[in-house]
Amino acid sequence: MTTEELLALGLRVDVDGAVATITLDRPEVRNAQTPQMWRALASVGETLPEDVQVVVVQGAGDTFSSGLDRRMLDPRGTGDDQETVVGLLQRSDEVISATIDDYQKGFTFLRDPRFVSIAKVRGHAVGAGFQLALSCDIRIVADDVKFSMKESALGLVPDLTGTKPLVEAVGYSRALEICATARTVGAEESVRIGLALSAHPGDELDDVVKTLVESLTAPMPGVVSETKKLLQGANDRDLDEQRRLEREAQTRRFRAVAAALGG
Repeated sequence: MTTEELLALGLRVDVDGAVATITLDRPEVRNAQTPQMWRALASVGETLPEDVQVVVVQGAGDTFSSGLDRRMLDPRGTGDDQETVVGLLQRSDEVISATIDDYQKGFTFLRDPRFVSIAKVRGHAVGAGFQLALSCDIRIVADDVKFSMKESALGLVPDLTGTKPLVEAVGYSRALEICATARTVGAEESVRIGLALSAHPGDELDDVVKTLVESLTAPMPGVVSETKKLLQGANDRDLDEQRRLEREAQTRRFRAVAAALGG
């Protein structure tokens, strides 16, 4: 998609060398999300330059994302022929499932092992906003952050790939409680239970993330992506399988280092 098309949907993508920054840019509605934005995010993921090593996801203004734009659930529609979630109710179960699959691709690309994804979260990260933050490898938050999985309050379930990383971060029981009650998780708790890596005063957040990005892009290209591959799914593998993957990854790194040294 072109820059103009992305901007029209409320997305801004800036690539500076090895770092891509994706900004939800609808501050007038607290960066509420739409199905068109999810499709656009999937397109962004497919077209990121190969040399990108870090992707930062943030919201414009003082909040990350208030979640789904409520107009997408209005039976009266939006008045401008936009694709809406409520419009799915007129379709077959198969079409609904296939459409949600398309939406989910706007979130799953952030797990790509070739880069590390960081959610820089201020203010509210609700519903789809929470799930977008959960899609990232690392969450760095401001001390005013408010995470909430609001889907249950609407009679729905989280369906934008947030359930698996939430369980991985905080465990099954806590994840169930957070999702089922739709309660708010603040900054201190989010760090304590493993939902966020760290919390900082809002005016320090940019510098903290900048320092982390610099650290992640400092190693020789390929090191961080190989490490991410090893760690992804490690809990689901037995030791022998993990040992094999470590050996194979290290062999590739030996070859890469030797090539860089002219050996």
